[in-house]
Amino acid sequence: MLKLIFMINRAEGMSYERFVDHHRNRHAPLFTSIPKAERYVRKYAVSHPVPAENYPPRAYDGLTEIWFEDWADHDAFFASANYRTLVNPDEARFIDMGSVAVMVMEEKEVI
Repeated sequence: MLKLIFMINRAEGMSYERFVDHHRNRHAPLFTSIPKAERYVRKYAVSHPVPAENYPPRAYDGLTEIWFEDWADHDAFFASANYRTLVNPDEARFIDMGSVAVMVMEEKEVI
């Protein structure tokens, strides 16, 4: 299983609340509306920090997690016309694209 984690910050001038709302209520439904998502994506989740006493302040405003069975599914999804014309352009509307950090990994469940 191939797992991609995108750590993201909001676009300049956007409030944190507006960023979270856009990520959850506009971008995520847009992503899941793509027919290729149902076929190729094994898991898609968006997460946002919550106040946590005794922990460092948040380093990012949000996180997107996307799982694929393999690189072929990854490539097919990101090459789809719907992703390129609908989802990808929306990312720059609410994400500071210059601050995105990405991790590509395989998950090994321990417990």
